[in-house]
Order: sequence, then structure tokens, then C-alpha cells
Amino acid sequence: MEIDEFKLDNPVWHSLSESHRKFSLNYSGMKFYHPDYCTFGASGVIDEFPESADEYSNLTDSFFIVGGKPRLSDRLKIYKKLICLQMIIRRRIDSDITENIIPLSDANSNELYDLVNFVQPGYFRNKTFFLGNYYGIFKNGRLVSVTGERMKMRGYTEVSAIVTHPDHTGKGYAKQLVAHTVNQIFTRERIPFLHVAETNTAAVRLYEKSGFTVRRKMSFWNITVRK
Repeated sequence: MEIDEFKLDNPVWHSLSESHRKFSLNYSGMKFYHPDYCTFGASGVIDEFPESADEYSNLTDSFFIVGGKPRLSDRLKIYKKLICLQMIIRRRIDSDITENIIPLSDANSNELYDLVNFVQPGYFRNKTFFLGNYYGIFKNGRLVSVTGERMKMRGYTEVSAIVTHPDHTGKGYAKQLVAHTVNQIFTRERIPFLHVAETNTAAVRLYEKSGFTVRRKMSFWNITVRK
């Protein structure tokens, strides 16, 4: 099932060139997600054009360039560098699922947005929900744990937004949601991958126990407009 694994070396570019083309904004050799959906961008050429990031910064004053260290104009600065492990799984997860996992719909989008940004602020946008499928666990009518999909390209789908409300951690919800999401991706004949901060050792252990392995490190450069 593996198809052009080299594409995972530049997942933003290939997602915006393929499955997520309709969400793409193109500026002189760089591609960015429309900021209503995601604030990731990447270069598809060796020589980057600083004016590309400048143009995008007119739409959002904080965003991420994924890949090598970007060249920037004096208008912008690197606020921080986030080093992530890119992990991949090559087989379905054989795990007991005891919770009622619900596919989320438009009606859940606001609750999903609030939960993800409460636990992991800064990454999930108003329309990120529309990039892929999302699944949740509800308790007493409230969404307490989710997992979904973000970047997509031919052959591969990223598992993302693996979030549980702090009042409900330690109950195995994330493990079950990851298994469900991974197996749904395999059903569609795509290979799941994910990105996790290398400092988030608890999450890395969870993914390794589920069958993910580290493929490489990826740099996420948080770019902001100089004040």
C-alpha cells in the first residue's frame, strides 16, 4: 500500500498539492493552508521567497512553516521552533474498543473547537474540522475526548487533534480513539501518520504502544509579525 513515502518529508506541500488543493493559497513557490482551516505552510523549492510569507502574514499574524529554516523579511520573525517526531504505522491496531465512539458532524464543530483549543491552544482553527473525519467520546452529553484527521495526500492521512479533557484523562479514551481513527484510515487504503512534539514523551509512548514508529524529525517554525 505504500506510495511515494518521500512525500512525507514535505507533508504540507504534498497535501496542498493533492487531496487538500482546494484549501491551498499559493505564493511564489510556497503553499499555505487558508488560515480559516490551518496555519501551516511549506516550500516546494530550494530557494524560498521571503515575500511569500509576507503575503500570507496579511491574513494571519501567526503561522507555521514546516520543514527547513525559512528565509524571512524584516517584517517577520521566528517566534519559536517546535521539533516534532513524525511517526507512521503500517498495520491496523488490534485493540479492544469499549467506549461508544461517535463520528462528529457540523453540529459538533463548535464543541470540538472549544475542546481542542482548551487543551492544545493555537493549532485548531474554526474550519479545521472540514479537513477530515473526526471522532469523539461523549460523557453526560459533553464531548470529552477526540481524535481526527488533518493533512491528506494520495496514500497517506495524518492523525491529529488527539485530545482529552483534563477531567477525563487516564481512562484510555485517547488509546481507543487513535485505534478507531487509524483503522478507519486503513479501511480507505491510506497509511496513517502523525506529528508529536518530541518532548511529549507520554504521548510518544502511547503511540509506540499502539504500533507507531518514528520515521523522522520535523521542524515547525512559528512565524509572527514583528511589532
